[in-house]
Amino acid sequence: MRNAGLSAQFVLLRTALSQAEAVVKSVRHQSQYRDRNSEATVLLCKIHHQEHQIILMVELGDLREGILPEDLSQLVRETLALSHITLVGIGCNLACYGGVKPDSRNMHELSKLAQRIEKEFQITLEIVSGGNSANYNWYESTQNIGKVNNLRLGESILLGCETVGRKAIPGLYTSAFQVVAEVIESKRKPSLPWGEIGQDAFGNVPYFRDRGVCQRAIIALGRQDMLISGLRSNSRLEILGSSSDHIILDGHHYDLQVGDEVNFGLDYGGLLAAMTSPFIRKQFVNGT
Repeated sequence: MRNAGLSAQFVLLRTALSQAEAVVKSVRHQSQYRDRNSEATVLLCKIHHQEHQIILMVELGDLREGILPEDLSQLVRETLALSHITLVGIGCNLACYGGVKPDSRNMHELSKLAQRIEKEFQITLEIVSGGNSANYNWYESTQNIGKVNNLRLGESILLGCETVGRKAIPGLYTSAFQVVAEVIESKRKPSLPWGEIGQDAFGNVPYFRDRGVCQRAIIALGRQDMLISGLRSNSRLEILGSSSDHIILDGHHYDLQVGDEVNFGLDYGGLLAAMTSPFIRKQFVNGT
């Protein structure tokens, strides 16, 4: 992104101890919650003569990353004593691993923690990060954001929806991303396999509903390419199943022929997989 000329501030979310040197060389801000990471960062900052800024992550119930609130003061004290390190804020993560919604209770708790830290250590926290796109409903409905002054928004902007109930956000596009795949076979075949059924390629025992003979289309996209469950198809175009290299579609509503292209929308998991897959060619189209 830097090579592309983006001048925005970058914050590293995931801090692996084995990658500490690359972090110090590449990132100015990082979210952090492990003491050994801090120690390694200090050592490498000294070696490379750099200053580093960190945001301490606090656990507020979702059980992903973060230090427990009762341990925060001690970690802040230790962090402030480190050379080459500046504590610029605290943050939390919600509605990710545990699905815990951001609400007035946990956002108020985060604000109280920030106030306590500022008072106890006579410092000013530049950043109080309340979470991610799941905070949209809270932010729209709250009368008091407290000390929260930062949200890490991604899905809400890119996919145009809040992430607690996946409702569309007014003024944003929900179909900005599509995956396009080519039809490589289109034939009428029985809907039920014949022969003794065992496990499929991924260790599952498949179940099939008898639909009679139907028009089936196979497209050149499979599980090695992306997350199939993250595809959103037209309600009249059903995904029957997939293998490593293929997706099988019920195409009886469409006259799909070999060489035709099929478009799919994406949810968060689908977009994540498609954008990071080396097997998906990315093409950016300027809209009007």
